[in-house]
Amino acid sequence: MSQTPKRGLGRGFEALISEDFDKTLLLEKGERIENIPLEQLKPNPYQPRKNFEDNALTELAGSIKRHGIIQPLIVSPLENGYYIIAGERRWRAAKLSGLKTVPAVVRSTEKQEQLEVALIENVQRVDLNPLEQAASIQTLHHQFSLSYEEIGKRLGKALSTIQNIVRLPNLPPKAQQALIDRKIGEGHARAILALKGDEERQTYLLQAILKYGWSVRQAERFVVSVKSGIKEIKEAHARTDTETPATKRLSKHLGTPVHIRRMAKGGALEITFTNDEELDQLIALLIKLRK
Repeated sequence: MSQTPKRGLGRGFEALISEDFDKTLLLEKGERIENIPLEQLKPNPYQPRKNFEDNALTELAGSIKRHGIIQPLIVSPLENGYYIIAGERRWRAAKLSGLKTVPAVVRSTEKQEQLEVALIENVQRVDLNPLEQAASIQTLHHQFSLSYEEIGKRLGKALSTIQNIVRLPNLPPKAQQALIDRKIGEGHARAILALKGDEERQTYLLQAILKYGWSVRQAERFVVSVKSGIKEIKEAHARTDTETPATKRLSKHLGTPVHIRRMAKGGALEITFTNDEELDQLIALLIKLRK
């Protein structure tokens, strides 16, 4: 005697709803994606971006016409509509493309501020690797419409530091992994990024850092050598050394360390001294050598 098979048991909540059910309806009202008429949206008066390039907007409008808006806008309610927290560029392009509505997450100002504070606290966590920091900063920049300068102020970091961090995801995949594994530091990563577009030398530099334990200064000297026009990798490698047979002979004669510091054009000879008396002695020795 056959038994009627039990249905839905063990399949959880999804067994109770159809496959095409819009699961966003299960979210809190303030987190749902809604289609909002364009005329009800107003630009955020605090939007840091003031200039929108016509060509870029036209290109985006063409993309929206073909594919629609993939990433919803984030808006906050007003008495007679909504103001745009993030996505003004998409809104402008949507108008150009002829859309009547755009997808948006309606979020209260208080909720937005809470998320912003939480994200800033997240960036400040000591256990985040640099690439995770970069992703969080980019979220603050794009989704919260904060300029890099404003993010820097809130994090207590210089603008240049923030700009360097957000460039890290442009590293080659192997260099990204080395950074995550703490096999290279951010200084090494910036040196590798400086060779962007030159995959061969980027790969060689990463391998040299890992194999020879190059310092950031050595990595930078390699980059300077490459950018100064040295095409041979071996020659660029050789120029990372701060000592040569000649500097070693001079060091022995002077009784103090002598190093070469190369620049884009030429370089400098560094002679170490510990006090003014030793400096006078070195100057006297060098004068004698010249004679």
